[in-house]
Amino acid sequence: MMAEESTRPVEPVDAGPERLRVFLVDDHAMFRAGVRAELGAHVEVVGEASTVSEAVSRIAATGPDVVLLDVHMPDGGGRAVLEAMRRSHPQVRFLALSVSDAAEDVIGLIRAGARGYVTKTISPDELAAAIRRVADGDAVFSPRLAGFVLDAFAARPDAPVADPELDQLTNREREVLRLLARGYAYKEIARELYISIKTVETHVSNVLRKLQMSNRYELSRWAADRRLV
Repeated sequence: MMAEESTRPVEPVDAGPERLRVFLVDDHAMFRAGVRAELGAHVEVVGEASTVSEAVSRIAATGPDVVLLDVHMPDGGGRAVLEAMRRSHPQVRFLALSVSDAAEDVIGLIRAGARGYVTKTISPDELAAAIRRVADGDAVFSPRLAGFVLDAFAARPDAPVADPELDQLTNREREVLRLLARGYAYKEIARELYISIKTVETHVSNVLRKLQMSNRYELSRWAADRRLV
């Protein structure tokens, strides 16, 4: 005798939470490849860009949930991307991912519209958690970086972050200055920023000329006074 067929409907298998769609903006191809590989198990990387113009057009085309955004790029950096996107695509959330932990960079990106700021020393699991929190509407910072933001907005909530002397420098010159002030040798700066030693020397010469200083020790004191170190 055949068993009666069950008339109960088949319940769908729970596929778990939907994977977030993430876009990468960084001018270093090797870094983007590393982030893409590390995040592959956690999110769907839907695109990447190495310049501001690429980022603006491709983010608009792909509509990601979260954009991982480098702060310093040759053509304007993360702030330029944010300023171009925040009005036309307010639903996209931005998380800064940078080698820089300087107060001016953190505050500048948050004023421009980023939902959080983490440094490139973050672990893959921590980065995946930060992305999900930003997608959920939270603000994400390391404790030290959060202190910068709280201090800046509590003390001068409406004041722009501006420094006429600092504004003379390009983003790359600021990066070189910051590492130089921390005691990095030229070859260490070159390795950190993926540029040649000759290029480092050129940037240092430009910084010295623009700030009217004669050596790295003066630069270090100047950077320390502005909390850039």
